[in-house]
Amino acid sequence: MSKKIEGFSKLTKAEKIHWVAETHGENPSAFKATLETYNHSDPEVQKIHDEFIENTLTNHYLPLGVAPNFLIDGKWYTIPMAIEESSVVAAASKAAKFWSTKGGFQTEVLGTEKVGQIHLNYYGPAEKLNRFFNENTSRFLGELSSITESMERRGGGIQSIQLIDKTNALEGYYQIDLRFETADAMGANFINTCLETLAKSFTSAATSTFEADELPEVVMSILSNYVPNCVVRASVSVPIEQLGANLSDAQSYAKKFVRAVHIAREEPYRAVTHNKGIMNGVDAVIIATGNDFRAVEAGVHAYASKDGKYRSLSQAKIENDTLHFWLDIPLALGTVGGLTSLHPLVKRSLEILDKPSAKELMRIVAVAGLAQNFAAVNSLVTTGIQKGHMKMHLLNLLSALGASEEEKQILSKQFSEQTVTNSAVKEALNQLRNGR
Repeated sequence: MSKKIEGFSKLTKAEKIHWVAETHGENPSAFKATLETYNHSDPEVQKIHDEFIENTLTNHYLPLGVAPNFLIDGKWYTIPMAIEESSVVAAASKAAKFWSTKGGFQTEVLGTEKVGQIHLNYYGPAEKLNRFFNENTSRFLGELSSITESMERRGGGIQSIQLIDKTNALEGYYQIDLRFETADAMGANFINTCLETLAKSFTSAATSTFEADELPEVVMSILSNYVPNCVVRASVSVPIEQLGANLSDAQSYAKKFVRAVHIAREEPYRAVTHNKGIMNGVDAVIIATGNDFRAVEAGVHAYASKDGKYRSLSQAKIENDTLHFWLDIPLALGTVGGLTSLHPLVKRSLEILDKPSAKELMRIVAVAGLAQNFAAVNSLVTTGIQKGHMKMHLLNLLSALGASEEEKQILSKQFSEQTVTNSAVKEALNQLRNGR
């Protein structure tokens, strides 16, 4: 049973583990042993992990796998994926192999603009605030020069700044909207530092211009994870005749595939699951490369709703007897800074990708999402999603039931032509153990 504790953050790691084990563990000694098992054997390596977050107890592992044979813009890639869900890596690999014989994946970075906002309260005359802002914009930007100098040398920096009147949405609400280019960095710390510094400059200048009863007030300064102009497109296309044993079958398959994608464009209940499948591939690569998958998820789902209705991120069409399938997705990613320089496996994952730039990583991640989406839709319109997924899930079920390696081998062969369900696997294992 949980209980209150004062000063938990000041305890040593060993003391934290002891308190959690004694307070929450059904068997405290076994609880401690589990946590210790997942600590790294090298204290220096473990120290790196301990410092990523606060109140660290141990490491929570995800499997890191790879999906080979991705042909992207004429270059071969092996894509690292960190994920716990069975069949994702296998599906991505299968899709990669399929499209590698049909020209591979093509990509295009449509934009890399990122957004930051200073949110204001102001109840005075709009003209006065606009005049003040316009007269002081150059000064505000000049006071940021020491912060932006390094980023500008790398091709980044502040791209634009404007005052936006949002009083139609919320009384007294204004924004200072800034657009950024952050080169190979995700740029969160850079953007937030610029915003907070600018907010202080704005407040200082406003104090000497406005009367106290109409003084603009900074509510907050923060980047936005909605980046509708930081978007990459991944696409594939293939003559329909290459999609089946005969032209009739190929045409039927292509029409059904396109119809399935159109349904996800129009039906939100389907679109959510459709996009979840895309994010299986996207998140797995983002985690492997040390990027912020929560930020990407939030931005992606906002983008999927940008026209007022939640829709599929991917689209498909048949044109000139060719199937076209593509994905537009907002991705604010980085390959320098943060975990990219700290986490040992992130470094190795980026090495596997030949140390890509941020733009190249955008292309790779988008392709992983499209490949995953193709694999899912392909299964849905042919064999059904469960056949392949449950085959991959079989070993997980057997491990949970305590099956030996010999039992796993026997039952894997048995279920190669049999439907996999929890009850069927449990019954087959019992029968095997009882000699039937």
